[in-house]
Amino acid sequence: MRKVYLNNIPRTEALERFLREVEIPRKEEEVPLREALGRVTSRPVTAALSMPGFHSAAMDGIAVSSVKTFNASDQNPLRLKKGKDFAFIDTGNPLPKGCDAVIKIEEVHFPDVDDETAEILAPAGPWQHVRPVGEDVVAGELIVSSHHRLRPADLGALAAGGISSIKVLKKPSIVVIPTGSDLVPAHGKRPPGAVPDFNSIAIEAYLKDWGAKPTVRPIVEDDFSALSEAIQEASINADMVLIIAGSSAGRKDYTYHVIKELGHVFVHGVATKPGKPTILGMVNDKPAVGLPGYPVSAYMSLDWFVRPQINRYLGQAENSESTENKMKARLGRRVVSSMGSEEHVRMSAGFVNGGYVATPLARGAGVTMSMVRAEGLLIIPPESLGYEQDEEVELQLLKPASAIKKNLLVAGSHDLIIDLLATAVREKNPELSLSSAHVGSMGGIVAVGGGRAHFAGIHLFDPESGEYNIPYVKRYLSSMETVLMTLAYRTQGWIVPKGNPDKVEGPSEIATQKLLFVNRQKGAGTRLLFDHLLKESGIDKSRIRGYRREEHTHLNVAAAVAAETARVGLGILPAAAAFSLDFVPVGEERYDLLMTRSFFESPNGKLIVNIITDRDFIRKVENMGGYSMREAGMVRES
Repeated sequence: MRKVYLNNIPRTEALERFLREVEIPRKEEEVPLREALGRVTSRPVTAALSMPGFHSAAMDGIAVSSVKTFNASDQNPLRLKKGKDFAFIDTGNPLPKGCDAVIKIEEVHFPDVDDETAEILAPAGPWQHVRPVGEDVVAGELIVSSHHRLRPADLGALAAGGISSIKVLKKPSIVVIPTGSDLVPAHGKRPPGAVPDFNSIAIEAYLKDWGAKPTVRPIVEDDFSALSEAIQEASINADMVLIIAGSSAGRKDYTYHVIKELGHVFVHGVATKPGKPTILGMVNDKPAVGLPGYPVSAYMSLDWFVRPQINRYLGQAENSESTENKMKARLGRRVVSSMGSEEHVRMSAGFVNGGYVATPLARGAGVTMSMVRAEGLLIIPPESLGYEQDEEVELQLLKPASAIKKNLLVAGSHDLIIDLLATAVREKNPELSLSSAHVGSMGGIVAVGGGRAHFAGIHLFDPESGEYNIPYVKRYLSSMETVLMTLAYRTQGWIVPKGNPDKVEGPSEIATQKLLFVNRQKGAGTRLLFDHLLKESGIDKSRIRGYRREEHTHLNVAAAVAAETARVGLGILPAAAAFSLDFVPVGEERYDLLMTRSFFESPNGKLIVNIITDRDFIRKVENMGGYSMREAGMVRES
């Protein structure tokens, strides 16, 4: 039943076709006002009562007839008698009959001890300090229009207008069907080969956030009949059906065939990356969407095609791609794309040296964390091959520009201390955040030198001098005023399976036993260290199996060894410990932070120094094992 894509049409055209062919009919329900927050009105709502419902005092003081006060002045103090000329009144009290003004108590003098006589030095104007009937809400006045999403202030105004319950659009019911014979519940046991169903959790949350009422059904195995039964049943009672995975062209991808058999398929395949294997169709006159199985593809497809259906039902504007949500930024790294598909690249972004800088994150459709870390999306049109470093591009924002402006960009070598630092920065200043790009130590130097990062973590060993970092900073950033500050000393070593079954002590065991090695990316300090160890041992890199396999973090190296896709890697102790692996020390190295002098002297730079020299922070780092913070905060010659 394998079926290749019927279409590969542009995203906007696919959406237009989907919205044209099928929509969710609107339904209404009445809910108590106290339960209406965030709901969308189905019809205009007018006030049943006025607020205030009587003329009332806006101040504490005395209520008077303004006509009786016209002759009052500094030269002619006017005395008024209680009960005859005035009455005491508090804020919110009804105005006594015959009174049309209030004089503030601070402007009244009482010459007699019994307060029976009030003396005033200025006349009161008609309706002075009085809230007339309906000043806030007038009976019959429109309070909220139809298709209005109710906010806390709206509920207050409605209550003031005498509304106790309100008619709203019933939340569209959407059934989510996760599929896959290898799928297991996210919070259950994960046997080898099993894939946790975390997609349905995120998709359910998206739908709730957009105003729908989702129901996640039990996992359906890759079986045509079982899937057909699940979709048919869901489409009878729900307003929309979403099927997760099985939307591509594999042997067990049945979603297209089931939707086609039960109803109609309008689109199968959209010219986007990620998100290409999306199915848009209809079953029992209800929208039916086949979402890709890869999480990033699924989330983006959901946003592109399901959210507009929900917004149309709720009468909400589609403004996710409006100019208000866009921002110009300078590219921190080259982004290459292939022609023919619209590509959506997740980007981290921050404000560096007076301008916004954006750097691409991992681009795989299965990299969920790239959506967590992204500040925006770079949309590359189908006719483009990408953009060059430092080229100005436009980002589709996922976070407010004000938050991005307070995002510190960290480039360079990966270290777990940077993750602790990000948490500490947020705790010290909730307005700040920290985003890291794992581009290697050399990439960090280039990023700081090019004004594309606030600071960088580096650990570059220079074989000629035996020194760390300083020779490289002098060589590449000699014309800049920089600061090189020590963060920590850390131990590098061989990450190997438990018990070190291959007795790895150095490169010779890796080469002679032809052990599968997992390397770091070019420009990483760990890779330069490995090359140095190979040279010292007289071993050519061509003898290392897996030398060209690259990972960008120590944790990824350890994960490869733990998953048995590699036998050994070079990294740090906490990464090995995170996967219960063994660690064979090679030696200690110095990990420094590189930054411009201006950033070092800025408030944010001083915050970084204060954090890394704080006793509690030092204790947390050293408790991870494999670290010494003995010279944290020490500024080196650079």
